[in-house]
Amino acid sequence: MSQASIPSPSVVPVALGGLFSLAAAMGIGRFVFTPILPFMVHDAGLSPAQGGLIASANFLAYLIGALAAASGRLTELLPGNRRTIFLTALAISAATTAAMGLFDSVAAFIVIRFVSGLASAYVLVFASALVLDRISAAGRPGLVALHFSGVGLGISGSALMVAGLAASGANWRMLWYASGLVAALALLACTLLIEKAEEPAHTRTRTGEPADRRLLALYVSYGLFGFGYVITTTFISTMARMSASLSPYETAIWTAVGIAAMPSVALWGALARRIGNARTYAIACLVEALGVALSVISDSGAVVVLAAMMVGGTFIAITAIGLMQARLLSRGNPHSVLALMTASFGLGQMVGPTLAGFAYDATGSFLLPSLAAAVALVIAAALALTPERG
Repeated sequence: MSQASIPSPSVVPVALGGLFSLAAAMGIGRFVFTPILPFMVHDAGLSPAQGGLIASANFLAYLIGALAAASGRLTELLPGNRRTIFLTALAISAATTAAMGLFDSVAAFIVIRFVSGLASAYVLVFASALVLDRISAAGRPGLVALHFSGVGLGISGSALMVAGLAASGANWRMLWYASGLVAALALLACTLLIEKAEEPAHTRTRTGEPADRRLLALYVSYGLFGFGYVITTTFISTMARMSASLSPYETAIWTAVGIAAMPSVALWGALARRIGNARTYAIACLVEALGVALSVISDSGAVVVLAAMMVGGTFIAITAIGLMQARLLSRGNPHSVLALMTASFGLGQMVGPTLAGFAYDATGSFLLPSLAAAVALVIAAALALTPERG
């Protein structure tokens, strides 16, 4: 059997491993903070501003981790070992998720979430690079959607888990312990599904060539997108709990985000194959902008659930399509481009929770920062349509 024919039968398990890696590191490691935060506010005495700082520490680390991944230093020390890197990062993500239940202080929470953010960035960059390369080599681009749907699976699954455990009397510490356990099980699945294989040699980006202006615009757009989605995905459960009309819908709202996210990459990916990545990315940003705005201007549970579905049904797809478009526009090594995209995204999402938390303390509402996020998403859509030549 030739070496070229080897990836084809093994690529489905690899895509499934990618699904579980993103479910654990992103859907749980990053986003389970959203449904657990209201319990921490109520039982551990956290304020929204403190919650915003804790979230921003995670996103700052995500930015730093992405920049470190872009430098390529770790791949130089461990050439051909992207699997080892992302599995190690996934183990750290699971451990830090569980560790949140061990402490009481805001300072400890910030440190733990910082380390968790570093881990999640490495998982996204290295797992996605590895999985997408193997999917591409096998000629199975449709499996990209399976890989990225892991984020939605992690969000919806952890939302239902948190709601179920809370209903049975579990406190916020137990919610973190259970989340860490589930992430650890996902790590085991990834280890079994993504087998060791010979990886392509690392190729450095060619120098002396100007970057495509569309790629530069996409970097900025991706950062605005990071800011645009993160306030809603961090505080929507807290907003629901603080509203008398929305509190009965708290679990349904966050679960709707995850359920809508699961098929989103496949659906938006199908549109991208018809009209192109850039146009699809822009349309999805506009849909998300509407969802972000609706989440704060309506007191109707049905409307906010719809808004949650609009946000959930777009933000993973925008993440995936943005990365795929960056790979298409890259010159030389796409790994660095993926990492720089992740860094720009991380910068945008780092600003959002802190701004929103302090805005809430000042005004008693998430309205203004959420509307600013919606405007950022509209600008992100426009930048995505930057022409090749002006």
